[in-house]
Amino acid sequence: MGSEKNLSSEHERWKRDLVEKTLVKYPEREKAFCTISGIPVNRLYTPLDLEGHEYITELGFPGQFPFTRGVQATGYRGRFWTMRQYSGFATARESNERFKFLLEQGQTGLSVAFDLPTQIGYDSDHPLAEGEVGKVGVAVTSLADMEVLFSGIPLDKVSTSMTINAPAAVLLAMYIAVAEKQGVSMDKLRGTIQNDILKEYVARGTYIFPPGPSMRLITDTFEFCSENMPLWNTISISGYHIREAGSTAIQEVAFTLANGIAYVEAATRAGLDVDDFASRLSFFFGSHSDFLEEICKFRAARRLWARIMRDRFGAKEDNSCKMRFHTQTAGCTLTAQQPDNNVVRVTLQALQAVLGGTQSLHTNSRDEALSLPTEQSVQIALRTQQIIAYESGVGDTIDALAGSYYIEHLTNQLEEAAMKYIQKIDEMGGAAKAIELGYVQREIHDSAYQFQRDVDAGKRVVVGVNRFTVEEEQSFDYLKVNPDAEREQKERVASMKAGRDAMQVQSALEALRQGAEGDSNLVPLILDAVKAYATIGEVCDVLRGVFGEYRAADL
Repeated sequence: MGSEKNLSSEHERWKRDLVEKTLVKYPEREKAFCTISGIPVNRLYTPLDLEGHEYITELGFPGQFPFTRGVQATGYRGRFWTMRQYSGFATARESNERFKFLLEQGQTGLSVAFDLPTQIGYDSDHPLAEGEVGKVGVAVTSLADMEVLFSGIPLDKVSTSMTINAPAAVLLAMYIAVAEKQGVSMDKLRGTIQNDILKEYVARGTYIFPPGPSMRLITDTFEFCSENMPLWNTISISGYHIREAGSTAIQEVAFTLANGIAYVEAATRAGLDVDDFASRLSFFFGSHSDFLEEICKFRAARRLWARIMRDRFGAKEDNSCKMRFHTQTAGCTLTAQQPDNNVVRVTLQALQAVLGGTQSLHTNSRDEALSLPTEQSVQIALRTQQIIAYESGVGDTIDALAGSYYIEHLTNQLEEAAMKYIQKIDEMGGAAKAIELGYVQREIHDSAYQFQRDVDAGKRVVVGVNRFTVEEEQSFDYLKVNPDAEREQKERVASMKAGRDAMQVQSALEALRQGAEGDSNLVPLILDAVKAYATIGEVCDVLRGVFGEYRAADL
């Protein structure tokens, strides 16, 4: 008891001394310090800042519930995180060349970026695809494109992530079909489809169908993969795009986990046992500019999800409670001004993702505020991860920052603030209802607006933008997408359609239509269609005819 009183007295004395020293020596620094999320940052933290907090006694060890210190007992001492650079542009042939270059440079997993027509279920020769083919990702219209995309890449040796949502089941089916042609059975495939439609309605916009049918496609994918693809991650519940749209770290965690809750509820309503599919759920977060807050964000999200899965859904298996996540450094923090500064930003953001315990990582390239990245810029981005892994030593010990008074305090603060949002969303009727009411969108918009106001007013410094500017920017070599890519892709589509069995295609599409009108699991029917070389547009048009299309309401 006496030692506690002494510690308390020492704590108060330190506070008084620090206030006096700050006011006398550095009066300009006496202002409200806070994280980007607005959490106040004290001058000093001691054990008393953790006193009485229910979570501090449950820190435990890495690999143990509630996984604050990581989901793997060995951390990175067993193996490093997967270095998975997001890539794809122009045609399948050109993207295949970039994939092979990255693998030769030591990348350990593939991550596919699709162009906008593919993301919203249109073929490259559709009138609405005009001018967008191959621009922000690779154009994939049919199995023929997917075969070229992965030509010479053994799918039993790599894991592949695909950033695709509304037509996720279609692209997954194409990937399965390519693997079969390589002699690789689907139970051997490792990777992830994003398959997260709820965040599309609030942050990204590449939706096709209304929420109800979209959720059916997701739960059908859960069921199919739980029975046939035990190594495949059936969804990547994405906070990254929520954060890129302008949310705070607290909102990123809260809205992402609220969406996760909605997916688990949908799956259990469909009759799936939580322990049959939960271990293949994965998450996707951004890594932004507030170094310590971001590290704590990852720790808080892990602990919060573990509690939700155990206490809310009754998960019995530890693996069902583990939050495994991919991280990408923050694209929205990259600046067109002084683009070489982005190398430093990305390095810090990558380091905080590693210190936060990510399972895989994409590092953005320095030129992405200007164009798709050049080969040289991609190499620098990958080398950033490799230097952190092999030279920095931060992976030598597990959860190196655990026990820091500030880290533990901020982790607690972030978890509690995120939980308040989740409770409010529950009161509204869940994530889908909160999205329908416009609540999530408004919260994100308000945060984005406030952050930009702070930047404009100079309260938040962005180096090279509102301070430390230069009059003349350096010249920069940009990636120039092949101007003939769209024409070449349309010619490939026409050639593929001319050479396929049209009757077989129509038969498969009719079976899919009947399945969509009934209650069949749609993934096997989609797989039959893509094996017949039905296009993504043809498959999605059948589903549009049954499900309709989503139209966003004015907020």
